[in-house]
Amino acid sequence: MIITLHSYKGGTGKTLLSVNLAMILADKGKRVCLLDLDLRAPSLNSTFKNDMKYWINDYLNKACEINSILTDCTPRYIREGKLFVGLANPSTVAIREMSSRDRKWGMEALGRLLSLKSSLINDMNFDYVICDSSPGLQYSSINAIVAADIVLVVTSIDKSDVEGTQRMIYDLYDLYEKKTGIIVNKVPDTILLGRIPLKLDPQQLPIIDLVPCSCDVLQSGGEYLFAFEKKEHPVTYTLRKIAAKIEHF
Repeated sequence: MIITLHSYKGGTGKTLLSVNLAMILADKGKRVCLLDLDLRAPSLNSTFKNDMKYWINDYLNKACEINSILTDCTPRYIREGKLFVGLANPSTVAIREMSSRDRKWGMEALGRLLSLKSSLINDMNFDYVICDSSPGLQYSSINAIVAADIVLVVTSIDKSDVEGTQRMIYDLYDLYEKKTGIIVNKVPDTILLGRIPLKLDPQQLPIIDLVPCSCDVLQSGGEYLFAFEKKEHPVTYTLRKIAAKIEHF
């Protein structure tokens, strides 16, 4: 199953959710592949090391096959599952190159992404492929959505984020007829406890879960492996619930 995490804009916590959901599923004994498809602002390289010669940029440019970019990043505390990571090139040159790609390249890159299902799911026996996409309506993010079986849309409660997410439901997710659900991140207690209503129409898309707002996440300084540093934390509890829902989506 290919799962793409997407958002209307940056800063929603999409990457933190992608990494932790991948780690939780691997901890459940699954073979998981995590791909950084945010080619304009790659960030997974700050958590994982690329031991391979190639980047996912090279795969999309037809310079290598998918197995040439995957690094085994399984932590020692995960005994049964596996986590492999494919990183985007974080260099300024590579980011500038990706930003200048045209529609023709985007269509060819889509073909490469569509072939991932055969390569990763059928040939390499991964249970889940989690794609951390770029925010907004760029070629790379649309391609990641088209290639996915399931799209998880991450939004905050910010008014512009909610309105942008609702527009994308009409303009993008309905268009491609993808199984889609919403994860609302950074939700304050006033909403969690029902004292203030959530201003997001649940009739449009199912809400997978509400992730609590936490100063502990902010104080972690961008450390993405939060769920394994704070195993009893309410945020970790919610992430484990989301992982369980993914398994039965």
